[in-house]
Amino acid sequence: MQHFHTLDDIQLEKSWLTIGSFDGVHVGHQQIIQDLVAKAHESDQSAVVVTFDPHPQLVLKDEKRPYYLTLPDKRAELLGDLGVDIVLTYPFSKDTTQIKAAEFVQILHQRLQFSRLWVGYDFALGKDREGDPAALANLGKQIGFTVKEIAPFLVNGELVSSSRIRKSIRAGKVREAAIFLGRSFEITGKVIKGVNRGKSLGFATSNLDVPQEIVDIKPGVYACLAVVEGEVWKAVTNIGFRPTFGDELVLPQIETHLLGFSGDLYGDEISLRFIERLRDEMKFNQVSDLQSQIKADITRAEQILGNE
Repeated sequence: MQHFHTLDDIQLEKSWLTIGSFDGVHVGHQQIIQDLVAKAHESDQSAVVVTFDPHPQLVLKDEKRPYYLTLPDKRAELLGDLGVDIVLTYPFSKDTTQIKAAEFVQILHQRLQFSRLWVGYDFALGKDREGDPAALANLGKQIGFTVKEIAPFLVNGELVSSSRIRKSIRAGKVREAAIFLGRSFEITGKVIKGVNRGKSLGFATSNLDVPQEIVDIKPGVYACLAVVEGEVWKAVTNIGFRPTFGDELVLPQIETHLLGFSGDLYGDEISLRFIERLRDEMKFNQVSDLQSQIKADITRAEQILGNE
């Protein structure tokens, strides 16, 4: 898979194309992409995905809070795993919102030479969202491509969408999110220096610096799988404000205890896959009560993760 951030670096002779945000690359996205890839390759053509950064909703609504299920490089990696040949992460700005649909599609067509365009049932692009599937189909007749409109994708009778998954994660419902994602929700961060309080309690933790753009998961204690340099460890992760110790934190901290691990991880990257929420963060009157609760959390996490 090749990942580009500008059209200037691409010139294809033939391709099949889909356009969308694809945040999270959830099960609905996966179905579209897998079908597109199979049919494009059967026709000996490249399978191309055009997506955007920042997410159009963040620009259109001027939204600032943590939002993403997957950052651009991770999103491109997931799309590549599905067989996509080329991912273009197109820079999206206020200026982009003023480009007419016909102009934008013609620019893409000049570079990508696509003969098939796949879009979602609710898709629209261009100024005033004028480029809906019907308008794109008419445009395709003029410049030489056909449009396939993709029906909504349901799981257990419920529409799958990135916004629905964000809602689950913000509520701490990580098992529910995993059903729609087709995998566990995952965050990756670099291990940074902490206050070593976990070690003093007998449960050494790694404090993670996670990109602020990632959607905010509900504070609490979670059973996770932690990936360090390709090796998977069972883990208990706390996201919160450390109320027992009276820490005056503005943002929740993410710290994880890898079960059975000993060693120094400072500076390393850890990817956390959230399997199940164990409980709310709690304030304990005595440190010994906190230690007892951590032991109970570990026992429960072992039971949950033993089935993963």
